[in-house]
Amino acid sequence: MNSTNTTDTLSQAEIFKRFAIYGDLVSFKPFGGGHINGTYLSVWNQAGTQVRYTHQRINRRVFQNPAAVIENIRRITEHIAAKLIAEAEPAATIATQPTPQPGTAAVPVSRQVLTLIPAKDGRYFYIDPAGEYWRTYLFIEDAVTYERMESSALARKAGAAIGAFQRQLSDYRGPALHETIPDFHNMHSRYDQLDHAVAHDVAGRLAEVHAELAFLEANRARGMSLSDGLARGTLPRGITHNDTKLNNILFDAATGNALCIIDLDTVMPGTVLFDTGDLIRTAANTACEDEPDLSKVRFDTSLFAALIDGYLSTASSFLTPAEKSLIAESGRVLTQIMAVRFLTDYLNGDRYYKISRPTHNLDRARSQIALIRSMDSQWERILHIVGQTS
Repeated sequence: MNSTNTTDTLSQAEIFKRFAIYGDLVSFKPFGGGHINGTYLSVWNQAGTQVRYTHQRINRRVFQNPAAVIENIRRITEHIAAKLIAEAEPAATIATQPTPQPGTAAVPVSRQVLTLIPAKDGRYFYIDPAGEYWRTYLFIEDAVTYERMESSALARKAGAAIGAFQRQLSDYRGPALHETIPDFHNMHSRYDQLDHAVAHDVAGRLAEVHAELAFLEANRARGMSLSDGLARGTLPRGITHNDTKLNNILFDAATGNALCIIDLDTVMPGTVLFDTGDLIRTAANTACEDEPDLSKVRFDTSLFAALIDGYLSTASSFLTPAEKSLIAESGRVLTQIMAVRFLTDYLNGDRYYKISRPTHNLDRARSQIALIRSMDSQWERILHIVGQTS
């Protein structure tokens, strides 16, 4: 075995064998660079064929109810898988397509949606002797992710992938999902937290951030559009991913087509515009989220146009007029909510976000504010792009 770590009295190999996986465990090793959950990749010999799985130990400090997190994931992945099977075209038709597309029989369903593997007791998690929760997925082979938006073509594919994910879940009528992180994108709650941080100034940093606070205060009312729309019922309450950054989309290594959305831990109820807005925030920014040189921060309308073109190609059929009218605004709102969160954490002494320099959270907040200013300077163009596409 390629690992020597243990979890109290059970080795990791013994933990992995608690899941209903056919065959013999050949090897395993740490996998990925995530900062939340501990992840391992294992290889199993199944009648001469090597099949890989990922195993994750869920971070209970972040997710206080791991069973609810996994139950949410099980409900939506089973729903998506059922839809993909029902929507698949006849194999004879697919065989004529030069490039297999997601949602067809030419792309196996197990490559288009994460497959949870149950434990041998029938539950979709295993609790080890230390009380840690583990889950297992079938590994999706020959897939890649991207850290940066490299082209308009990639932006278009990313937008279409998020729109397809939302469409697949737009008719979900199963048991209500658990709200695993209450008020996650509630702007009222986030401003309350900022107000509390300002009032107490526990880290003694208030004097440094007057300009940032003035900007956020001036934009407080405008930032409430999505939260207020949900509260009033003018925006439908659906299912949201809540972390729609580019590297949470898997792409086929051979065709370049989007395969599926991963990292489903924060899936819960909300407006789909939370995901649309976060994708816009991260995909159309010319700089990194924590860029200290604000001259590099710019909202790229070319990437935005490609993103929206792709997004509406898969999402337009289920979006309501109210949702469509707030697509552009959603990008601004999600950027604002991150500015509020980063500045709150800076004033609180950097308790939540991992930092690598003393002003890291302040740099993040300033970068988000700079991105909003860049959006505002091009607002008519942004509205025109959405209106022209929809």
